[in-house]
Amino acid sequence: MSELHTFHIPVLGLGYSIDTPVKVARFGISSVISIMDDELLELMREYHSKQNDITYKPIEKHESDARARRITAYLDVVHDIVSSQIATLRELPIGQNNDLDKYFELLPDETVQKIKYHRLLKMQDSLLKNRLEQELRDVIIAGDIDVNIMAKVDKLNHDKNGQPLPNEFSDALSALRGFANSKLASSVVISAGYNPRLYTYLEQFNDFFPDTNGVLKKKVILKVSDYRSALVQGKMLAKKGIWVSEFRIESGLNCGGHAFATDGLLLGPILEEFKTNRNALTAELFELCVQAQKNKGIQPFAECPRLRITVQGGIGTAEEQEFLIKHYHLDRTGWGSPFLLVPEATNVDKQTVEQLATAAKDDYYLSHASPLGVPFNNFRKSSAEYQRKERIVKGRPGSPCYKKMLVSDTEFTAEPVCTASRLYQHLTIKQLRERNLDEALYNAEYDKIVEKDCLCEGLTVPALLADGIPVPHNLTAVTICPGPNLAYFSGVFSLSDMLGHIYGRKNILNALPRPHMFVNELSLYINYLKDAAGELNLNAKRSKYLNTFKANLQEGICYYQKLAQQFIQSMQNDLHKAEKELQAVLIPVANT
Repeated sequence: MSELHTFHIPVLGLGYSIDTPVKVARFGISSVISIMDDELLELMREYHSKQNDITYKPIEKHESDARARRITAYLDVVHDIVSSQIATLRELPIGQNNDLDKYFELLPDETVQKIKYHRLLKMQDSLLKNRLEQELRDVIIAGDIDVNIMAKVDKLNHDKNGQPLPNEFSDALSALRGFANSKLASSVVISAGYNPRLYTYLEQFNDFFPDTNGVLKKKVILKVSDYRSALVQGKMLAKKGIWVSEFRIESGLNCGGHAFATDGLLLGPILEEFKTNRNALTAELFELCVQAQKNKGIQPFAECPRLRITVQGGIGTAEEQEFLIKHYHLDRTGWGSPFLLVPEATNVDKQTVEQLATAAKDDYYLSHASPLGVPFNNFRKSSAEYQRKERIVKGRPGSPCYKKMLVSDTEFTAEPVCTASRLYQHLTIKQLRERNLDEALYNAEYDKIVEKDCLCEGLTVPALLADGIPVPHNLTAVTICPGPNLAYFSGVFSLSDMLGHIYGRKNILNALPRPHMFVNELSLYINYLKDAAGELNLNAKRSKYLNTFKANLQEGICYYQKLAQQFIQSMQNDLHKAEKELQAVLIPVANT
């Protein structure tokens, strides 16, 4: 794990960070690639192979184990490109304003390497200068090339004759196999919940267990929303002999992509619980893991590996970054959505970058567009949103469904279909008409159906558009899913600009008044509660949940009030207003 930078770039959709390591890993910056769409990976492998004079041999869709092999092949190409970049970097002259100089200039000011670099630039003694220069070249290291698997996206697949394939050829398991067989010595980030089939499959690959020197070639990172989730899932894996190298805590609502709201548990109290229990958590997982390794006949860890705790979602200033790391003893933070405005780091088509660069706060909203049935952070100005509405006007709502990554519904068909598909929406609207509802209720139900949109195409196409790669099926509409924190960034930025902002060397926020990230998240949760409290026909279970949700928010406010008195006085007025707003939210009595 690269320790140079105190942040990483999380996975950004299916395509936005698809080749981010090729762009930034040589500067020691860690990032995450989604490996869920093997068709996109194959197109990107062809592109990058041609760009770097690497022999490209296609892996056709219906070849044996094509999905896993495509993933392995792409990750190997990325590995080779970054390795070549690092080798080239080490040979560059220092002090010529090239990528080697940029490598050191991007680092936090207090890092030993950067301090030595600036000392080198002022040196006159050639012997000492050559010695220090070689020392600096020797410590150059690439950022981590990690991968992401969404645990919930695990469709079972069929062969070319339509016959069902064994479980190990499901989407998630194939993706894991693709990563496990690659050259990478890095981590898989497992997100979006618990998948027992995937967790069990980890045991099939030796690289997830320590070698004779106690080293893990492949590591596991769990993205979690609270401490209990980390403890439960960490113990499940430890009992299999699998060590969780990092718990990556993400804000439930103040994040990009899918939003998994906790039971009103706010980020600050969650981080406090991790801080308090970190040593106990590490010790318990280590004991379980070592015992399981012994039971398997595997050489166990001789000493406890490091357990990292990181956080991401809604961080927007250098002060927030520094406070999180120092106060909660975190190893690193994640900065995601702001990097959508950095073409040097991510793949966003020109039109969408310009739309994001000039967007208003209201352009970012929490939608129900995802076929997964999970709230999804959306962007009103996207071409995909325009296309969705245009299809409705034409009387043909829904999308053609080619990739079938998110198929799940079997209400009308024997084989699962996607709720964003044209077929599903046509059949559901037909059924809705037969219910003879009054106009207001019909329109409300109709809007719920047609709000679902195709993410498989929309989240991958920007990478193709940005690199000039022909788009399959001519589906060029872009879906983008920034977190609401992006509202405070306007413009297009260089990599140096963004890192300068992260490390406090400059300020690139726009003029919009921005509360502290903890207050922003609290506001999102209160709005979420308001919407939920307004639901019709609330049952007893839902009512109980919302009352617990509200109580947890109140506890969170009390925690923040104490924190504000000690550390962040600027939050006090905002917290007072938020508390009054929360108290005004009334949870209806459930219908019996």
